[in-house]
Amino acid sequence: MITFDSVSKRYPGGYEALTNIDFHLKEGEFAFLTGHSGAGKSTLLKLIMQMEKASAGQVFVYGKNLNRMSRRQLPCFRRNIGVVFQDHQLLFDRNVFENVALPLMVTGYDSREAARRVRAALDKVGLLKKENQNPIALSGGEQQRVGIARAVVNKPVLLLADEPTGNLDPELSAEIMNLFGQFNQVGTSVLIATHDLGLIDRQRHRVLTLDKGALIAGNSDTSAVSEHDE
Repeated sequence: MITFDSVSKRYPGGYEALTNIDFHLKEGEFAFLTGHSGAGKSTLLKLIMQMEKASAGQVFVYGKNLNRMSRRQLPCFRRNIGVVFQDHQLLFDRNVFENVALPLMVTGYDSREAARRVRAALDKVGLLKKENQNPIALSGGEQQRVGIARAVVNKPVLLLADEPTGNLDPELSAEIMNLFGQFNQVGTSVLIATHDLGLIDRQRHRVLTLDKGALIAGNSDTSAVSEHDE
């Protein structure tokens, strides 16, 4: 599903955010990515999403070599990835339904099919009855669930989350983690970046640990990757 082969990321000015990273996340796997603030967690996720390019090494996601991916291929590639952010990134000039529908509208879904998918996603996160509300009227936990519904409305094969419970209390964090677990149970691969060690300790999943841009724990032998460029 995801393979990093000797990947490094250096930003202009010489700052090296990631150094010689090797790991493989299997299809259908659930894993945590942890480390101190500035360890490189967000950078690693950005490389997977192709918001950033590796300075050295190769990144593969479901068999595709991202180093060789053109700008034209990015929209199709990203449809298979759902992303959940800590700050939700919701639009407050649109209601809950419209926020969740955004990825479908961008990709040109038929309005009836889009509505069906949006309501199915909202039902999954327990917010179907609030589809007409403005997100600003919701609690922090509810806003995060709207963000999750938007991330999964395309039925992605990979779900990434960057500190998704950072602003939530332990009870709400457990609810959010339960949702991620449910998506994983139906085959979605999940990678969650978090510095919440207590949250990680309550789960029984693999943990990838970064320290100053180096992967110091959770590595496994990199599996062979068959590349199928478009």
